[in-house]
Amino acid sequence: MKIKFSPPYVDDTVINEVVDSLKSGWITTGPKVKALEQEIKRFSSAQEVLCVNSWTSGAIMMLRWLGVQAGDEVIVPAYTYAATALAVIHAGATPVMVDIEDDFNISVDAIRNAITSKTKAIIPVDIAGFPCDYDDIISLVSEDSILALFEPTSEVQQKLGRILILNDAAHSLGAYYSENKRTGCETDIAIFSLHAVKNVTTAEGGAICLNLPAPFDNAELYKQLRQMTLNCQTKDAFSKSLNGCWRYDIMGLGMKINMPDVNAAIGLAQMRQYPALLAERKRIFNLYDTSFAKLSWAIIPPSNFKNKESSYHIYALRIKDINEQQRDDIIDEISKHEVAVNVHFIPMPMLSFFKQQGFDIANYPQSYKNYACEISLPIYPQLTNEDVNLVIDTVTDAYKKITFSK
Repeated sequence: MKIKFSPPYVDDTVINEVVDSLKSGWITTGPKVKALEQEIKRFSSAQEVLCVNSWTSGAIMMLRWLGVQAGDEVIVPAYTYAATALAVIHAGATPVMVDIEDDFNISVDAIRNAITSKTKAIIPVDIAGFPCDYDDIISLVSEDSILALFEPTSEVQQKLGRILILNDAAHSLGAYYSENKRTGCETDIAIFSLHAVKNVTTAEGGAICLNLPAPFDNAELYKQLRQMTLNCQTKDAFSKSLNGCWRYDIMGLGMKINMPDVNAAIGLAQMRQYPALLAERKRIFNLYDTSFAKLSWAIIPPSNFKNKESSYHIYALRIKDINEQQRDDIIDEISKHEVAVNVHFIPMPMLSFFKQQGFDIANYPQSYKNYACEISLPIYPQLTNEDVNLVIDTVTDAYKKITFSK
């Protein structure tokens, strides 16, 4: 493959950090996880950050903490990766899918129309790294009519007194949701993915950002949730390993979703140089923009609008006036030239599991419209300008070949 889609960024600083973890004799949750949490906390301005083994497990845990139960509803966009809705189901609630806007992100009007007395949370998703309209969403859940509709079914919900906003920030570490404010501090909870293909990776992992309003104490909540990630055990393995500290207790029904130090080491090294890595992603995004903006058939993705700026996770190119089959044919043609591209995402109502739950893509026209003509182009720091130009030329040639032959 001449151009891979999303290889991890691994330089000597990453290797050295991992080797340091291996040589330390301690590879599960310990000091490197804590250091990574502090780096993400500083970078994002979140009040507290808790690292876990995946975005999905983090979302499940936070919804369980919220106390959702059978009959409770959580609003999610139809256009996202399946984990957004699967986490809701695993937590015991019902996902309510709504359509998106042209910019790929959840429609605030659609959220408003979907809210009922059963609504306990909203999970907006920052597709491709471009933030949702959080000011509008926050204002919506604070309206008197929406507050009057809210019926809490747990002590946590009663304490919050309104619908929880949990940002699926899987793609958006490093994005700005408003001037000088990065994602991670904008909603009650935001969760970054640290999966292998993300801007910062721990191979597998996630980072939960806590910004609950008073009377919640986010520092105390961090301690509670840290324990919850370890089966609600009163001591983590590092503490138990200290001389004479073997005794522990189990305080509740927890989960086993902690992040190991050996994984955290990868992300720790990347976070320490992330501003430079993010600048490289922006360089590549801008090269794509400069070229595709000149082509009448190309729809360039949102990146900097209304004081919001992307994290430049992927380049979600759309092509005018083509159908889904033509898009697939263009991807096949690109692949013949050893350039890897992708699609983000297949809307959830098109997937077998969700079809079986009664979801129908016909009810989400904008989601399907965006999906049917979208091709995700690679962005990662290792790409040279020559690599990017090769991608541009390959995509352009493939478009001409497929559309001219229709």
